[in-house]
Amino acid sequence: MEQQLNPAKPRRRRRRGRRILAILGYIVVALGIAWFFELRLPTTVIFVRHADTDAAMEQGGDPSLNANGRARAEALADFMQDIDVIASVKAIYASEARRTQQTAEPLAKRLGLEVEIADPYDVDRFMRHVLRDHKGEIVLIVTHKDAIAPLVDELHGHQSLPEIAADEYDNVYIVTIPFWGKVKTLRLHYGPTDATLGLSGGSSTTTLTGPR
Repeated sequence: MEQQLNPAKPRRRRRRGRRILAILGYIVVALGIAWFFELRLPTTVIFVRHADTDAAMEQGGDPSLNANGRARAEALADFMQDIDVIASVKAIYASEARRTQQTAEPLAKRLGLEVEIADPYDVDRFMRHVLRDHKGEIVLIVTHKDAIAPLVDELHGHQSLPEIAADEYDNVYIVTIPFWGKVKTLRLHYGPTDATLGLSGGSSTTTLTGPR
């Protein structure tokens, strides 16, 4: 006598198969979303003013950094070299002025990067270039005190930065541009200790403080 098949069994197998396919589908979608957002890392643009020069020289010409400025440039390199635990600075920009390039030079040497020259006053074009060519990376821009606020504003960062005084060289503005969400602006301060300012040929110690 032929054994009669239970018609409920094939239906249960089909339902089980559909549940397994649904679970696998959810897993694939979740992994795809995670991969998508991992590729959309935030872009971080860091702005600093060039380091110290002699005030009398800065009224005209193209002055070099003074002893304090050279110590501060090394302190900037100390600070920026390990600014991110996963990735480091991927590009460094400076203006055509000697003092901005000299400020960027110590870090560029340590990271094996070339300092790229750009016009900080061509705000729209410069920031479009940075966002297009360095998406998801960390970029350092060494510029002039009157150029920082317009550049930050162009990135939709903080729109009312305090004016930078003529003798103020220690500001660091960090603008983080996420793939989705609000742009954030941090203001920090860096620099060599008082003991190393004005000394040449020695190593400098970096001090870092928060907003003030």
